Amino acid sequence: MKTVILNQPDRVGRWVAERTDGQWIEGRGFAFGLEEEGELIAGVIFDSWNGASLCMHVAAKPGARWLTRDFIRVCFYYPFVQLRAKKILGLVGSGNTAARRFDEHLGFVLEATLADAHPDGDLLVYSMTPEQCRWLKL
Repeated sequence: MKTVILNQPDRVGRWVAERTDGQWIEGRGFAFGLEEEGELIAGVIFDSWNGASLCMHVAAKPGARWLTRDFIRVCFYYPFVQLRAKKILGLVGSGNTAARRFDEHLGFVLEATLADAHPDGDLLVYSMTPEQCRWLKL
């Protein structure tokens, strides 16, 4: 049975950061995950909240069946309903085709390209507004 973990942000934040080459700073963001039989199989970090937008970072255990409508709905409920964010941002290196496909599958739209701003080349800025989010309308 899969369980959403909402009350262990540091555990989930560190787990996601390790898998995304990111950084988790305690108290500087929010994180929640999906657990199966006591093992984290997916996690989401939200950081850089500025009162209007925030960044979203996602990681999952390879091969795990975690991408459920219920979990994705939770992922978007927090920023759009609880925080009332105007926009979620996803920052992706141009060479990371899997992350690009994933963001686009979720409904993110490529908004900007920052030339030479990522170790892989360009930094792509994906975004989603509440109006674009189909996951809260299901």
